Amino acid sequence: MTKQANPFESLKEQVADAAAFLDPAPGVVTRLQNPERVLETNLTFERDDGSLETVRAYRSQFNGDRGPYKGGIRYHPGVTRDEVKALSGWMAYKCAVVDIPYGGGKGGIAIDPEEYSEAEMERLTRAFATELRPLIGEDRDIPAPDVNTGQREMNWIKDTYETLENTTAPGVITGKAIDSGGSEGRVEATGRSVALAAREAFDWLDRDIDGATVAVQGYGNAGSVAAKLLDDLGADVVAVSDSSGGIHDPDGFDPRAVKAHKVETGTVDGYADTDSITNEALLTLDVDVLVPAALENAIDSDLAADVDADLIVEAANGPLTPGADDVLVDRSVYVVPDILANAGGVTVSYFEWVQNRQRFHWTEERVNDELERTITEAFAGIVDAFEARDTPNLRTAAYVVAIDRIVDAYDQAGNWP
Repeated sequence: MTKQANPFESLKEQVADAAAFLDPAPGVVTRLQNPERVLETNLTFERDDGSLETVRAYRSQFNGDRGPYKGGIRYHPGVTRDEVKALSGWMAYKCAVVDIPYGGGKGGIAIDPEEYSEAEMERLTRAFATELRPLIGEDRDIPAPDVNTGQREMNWIKDTYETLENTTAPGVITGKAIDSGGSEGRVEATGRSVALAAREAFDWLDRDIDGATVAVQGYGNAGSVAAKLLDDLGADVVAVSDSSGGIHDPDGFDPRAVKAHKVETGTVDGYADTDSITNEALLTLDVDVLVPAALENAIDSDLAADVDADLIVEAANGPLTPGADDVLVDRSVYVVPDILANAGGVTVSYFEWVQNRQRFHWTEERVNDELERTITEAFAGIVDAFEARDTPNLRTAAYVVAIDRIVDAYDQAGNWP
């Protein structure tokens, strides 16, 4: 890409496009395009050599009309204020489209975690948790893992909050380890919803997913889980990539074996009997299903003109720019939007929160059954909106469903000084 799209501007355009099908009251669209508040803070922490370092961190609370703010925390050098604002907005609409009672939030620290030791990461995470303490809580704002964070960081945040508040509050954060109040099925939840969304899309299009070819850009947790579950459904995974490069075999390969290779070597590249391929080349392969599972803005309008997939299922947040959407509509390529396809993570985070509040533990079978019901019902609702309102694509239909629910909650609560 020659120019990166601003993700916050992309979000605002997506909201405006959907609002045109709803005719909300004056001023409501502007409210739905902007976060309610954004924390921007400098975190100073001690390095292992005794020196001090200061880094920038953010937490955006986008909309709380339907419940507590909910959203992950990412550690990545590309984290910016506009990025977390956009991600928090996508979370608000994602929660609404799958009809769970949350608003949207997102946070991040602008660092490369590979440059720090585990002890340094703990000190930094606890410093961030201390800054977040006045904002978060089981009924206020509930963080979760995101890019380059996981159970370890969530456990640190939970412990910091509980220690400072002198309480026990496992529901203050989700994505925790099982023994710290986490949920069965949480690790695979995002990839599982991607596979479920693809399955539902094939059924809607009256196509058989058995034997369908799949390419996955981004082979972290979401991408690798989606790949193996699509393989279980009978699809043939023919290409995957990570930040180091990609592999391709038109006859397909075992996605679990590729994951094992990545764990052992640090990359998918070099897996036996496959050809190397670039990330951009993977995005333009002639496949039945393309799963962008890396970061936002992977496909712009120029690259969209060369996409040769029949169906795109967005595992990442914001992998397509609005310009790419326009091109793909013209080319009759269906896109299952991120606010549905990757909603498994926040859905099972909700299940984890419910279990924490009830002091109860669900089986993995129950979690997966509830997730499947949630995703299939949400997909059906999007298709209904797409067909009834004649929206240009499934993304706009998803935003129509989500905005309608948020506006209803706002109207029902009333507006007062």
